Amino acid sequence: MADRLQTVRDCYRAYETGDRELVEGLLSPEYEFFSPPDPGIDRDRYFERCWPNSQAIGRFEYVRLAEVGDEVLVTYQATRADGTSFRNTEIFGFHGDLIGRTEVYFGWDITS
Repeated sequence: MADRLQTVRDCYRAYETGDRELVEGLLSPEYEFFSPPDPGIDRDRYFERCWPNSQAIGRFEYVRLAEVGDEVLVTYQATRADGTSFRNTEIFGFHGDLIGRTEVYFGWDITS
């Protein structure tokens, strides 16, 4: 079995570097994405709606990164390319060695 923490780290690294091919290799064909504006979109729609955000991301700093049962819990502070920051929490579920589901909880802009 793959190291799930490393798989999730690789997913964030793909956003930092703009490596869509890396993300494509980490997501299962049945991948589902959940957030308040996108409750249960499929893999194709995820790449349409979410992947363009990779252009605005500078880096991620992990506040929490833990395997909890069959999931990985992440809270991070992200710095945008323009220098502003925000904080999100995400939960990753797996189908085998691949990410099968992501739930995103957001809304924290960081001002200092």
